[in-house]
Amino acid sequence: MFSLIILAGAVLALSSLVRYYRWLTHHSIEYIRGPNTKSRLLGNVREFMYQENVGDLDFKLLDEYGTAWRLKSPLGLNYLMICDPKALQYILHKSGYNFPKSVLTRIGSFNVAGRSILWAPNGEVHSRHRKVMNPAFTAPQLRSFLPLFRRGSNRLCQKWKDEVLDHTPGGVTITVNKWLARTTLDVIGEAAFEFQFGALDNSENEVSKAYSNMFSDSVMYPSAWNAIFQTLWNFTPDWMLYYVRHVPTREYVRFKHTLQIINGVSKELIDQKSEDLLDGDKSNKDVMSILVRANASENPKSKLSEEEMVSQMAALTLAGHETTANTITWLLWELAKHPEYQQKLRDEIALKRAEINARGDVDFTMDDLESMEYLQAALKETLRYHPIVYHLSRQASKDDVIPLAYPIMTKKGEMVSEIPVAAGQVIMPNIAVYNRLPQLWGDDAHEWNPMRFIDGHPNTQVRLGMFGNLMSFSAGVRGCIGWRFSMIEMQAITADLVENFQFSIPKEKPEIIRVPAGIMAPMVKGKMREGIQMPLHVTAL
Repeated sequence: MFSLIILAGAVLALSSLVRYYRWLTHHSIEYIRGPNTKSRLLGNVREFMYQENVGDLDFKLLDEYGTAWRLKSPLGLNYLMICDPKALQYILHKSGYNFPKSVLTRIGSFNVAGRSILWAPNGEVHSRHRKVMNPAFTAPQLRSFLPLFRRGSNRLCQKWKDEVLDHTPGGVTITVNKWLARTTLDVIGEAAFEFQFGALDNSENEVSKAYSNMFSDSVMYPSAWNAIFQTLWNFTPDWMLYYVRHVPTREYVRFKHTLQIINGVSKELIDQKSEDLLDGDKSNKDVMSILVRANASENPKSKLSEEEMVSQMAALTLAGHETTANTITWLLWELAKHPEYQQKLRDEIALKRAEINARGDVDFTMDDLESMEYLQAALKETLRYHPIVYHLSRQASKDDVIPLAYPIMTKKGEMVSEIPVAAGQVIMPNIAVYNRLPQLWGDDAHEWNPMRFIDGHPNTQVRLGMFGNLMSFSAGVRGCIGWRFSMIEMQAITADLVENFQFSIPKEKPEIIRVPAGIMAPMVKGKMREGIQMPLHVTAL
């Protein structure tokens, strides 16, 4: 028995060495320029994970190397960082399933949300997930959730007025991101699962507590050992990687705990909705009920398994509340810094409210929200300037050639307009930099200026993204399936908040930094141990 274990270990080690050698020698991108490394063992990918502000290093390297550059990961592997629009269109749109998620991203998604659509390792699995989920994410279905979104935002406004701002006409400082996360968790619970999380009424709610600061507690500022450990995943057989979630360190314990909580709730809900379907009840319109019905009608070979169905709830809960809440948080921060635009937006909302009253309606319709140009511009600009997911990670499934819109210079001084890559090459689409390319967004690309979407004309020769030519919801065949859900929710909540409250910078003027915590999140410099937070002075109108 002991001899078999030694033999298995030797075979595994030899296989890993072969993979490592092929990675280093086959179609190397060593000729692409990139920053020097301080450590051959650790490379310089970790430097991106330790930036004080997301994008500071990225923007510097864009200026130095152009729209594509090489990074060294631990153990000397080359990663290709890219923000060129033509290259991104090719990787994500034209050849999307030829560039699946990298091993690191796939296993990371598995740890966060199980065998959900976020995890789907290849085109066949992803298209199977997408087919079952599509009926729940049609535009008419999602627009029908607007009244629910408005009820959620109205409850938040009333909570602030009754419990926080009562008897304080001058306003108070509120940690707005925590309230928004609780609001969006309640909204996603009701819309996606017809389930009451009760997060707004109870900040100690089990699910909201599990998600609070989850990323900053687990993946922010990764240790050197974990960076090396994760690099070794590239040379490890897939079946072994699914046991990574059991590693007893902070990087994995928090994700495992959160997933256990959400899976427990999800299993009960799916069982109930499956019983309803067997009883002939098809009246429920929440996302999960539609998924259960769609999955039941599928060919048995293409159905999602029970584990995959349960995992969708973790994916929808995470993507449907954390990213939306953070985007609205950054929007309120920018409105506080730009009071003149905040007032333009409030005036626009007031005019639309007068129209609604004049026609005898009681609240905004989707047409009302979508017709407000200052509201739409503010949302687009915040998604551009503060992309919550700032990098992606893909891996070439076969040898390929990536075209460039903007040629780059090699180490030898040659200009190239395409980059050959080998199977296995890790490619990192850089959302933060693409969203600030001066060639696309103008000379003021590093400024928050919503008027660019009203007065300006962004360069849209190469179409990308799900919305507004932005990469904030990714793009192509694996673009965010719930982007419309998020947009409608953000419009509904933002309109309510700006109509009812004035937002300004607190007197103590906290320095807000954009930390790389898996998602781009706000923290107060000097108070980072307090976790993700955005304090704003809020006054009821």
